[in-house]
Amino acid sequence: MAITNRNLIKIGSSVQVVQKQDQRTGNLTKGIVDRILTNSLNHPRGIKVMLEDGVVGRVMSIDQINYK
Repeated sequence: MAITNRNLIKIGSSVQVVQKQDQRTGNLTKGIVDRILTNSLNHPRGIKVMLEDGVVGRVMSIDQINYK
């Protein structure tokens, strides 16, 4: 289930995202949030973020928050 509320995601959070090419398979990529790309407070398919390694995807779960 996607995280649809932008307020739940913080820079430095450890999250799992689904990349565009993995949407059909549901394959998740784990990483640390570097930037929040979705401007609206809510998005029905999930909040889009960029991870520290440059991967862009929609947040499916939040593991923990590691504030920078």
